[in-house]
Amino acid sequence: MEQEFTKLVRENEQILIKVCNVYCRETEDREDLYQDILIQLWKSFPKFNHRAKVSTWIYRVALNTAISRYRKVKRLPTKESITEHLVMHHLDSNNTKKEAVSSLHTAIESLTKVEKAIITLYLEELKYQEIAEIIGISVSNVGFKINKIKNKLRDKLKEKEL
Repeated sequence: MEQEFTKLVRENEQILIKVCNVYCRETEDREDLYQDILIQLWKSFPKFNHRAKVSTWIYRVALNTAISRYRKVKRLPTKESITEHLVMHHLDSNNTKKEAVSSLHTAIESLTKVEKAIITLYLEELKYQEIAEIIGISVSNVGFKINKIKNKLRDKLKEKEL
């Protein structure tokens, strides 16, 4: 059982890293969350029935752990000052891909915990059905929320251009 668990974690480690990166800014916090997720995966592994895809199960446990930890800690990620924000993330015609990605990550940080989870799964190119299973909402609600999130992110990125 231990070897099977280790193999599953290794094969899906990128999922854990992505969830940790979305929910934590500091390296130490990401490492703590990673450990919390591993513990929860280990605890729930004996009950995993393989009806869902392994990645769906891992996403569900990882996101639920991240959201629970976020609620427990009851602290918001630190926000950059306006000056820092403008210097670090200003978008203009000369912006690089790295700057654009950085701006997108900053915009994603402003989303709610559920919105972060949904957009992370969407950016991973999961199907609406898979996102619905992981988050626990209807497929039509996934589509509605993704459109709402896209509009929110678009507005945030436009604000940065000004």
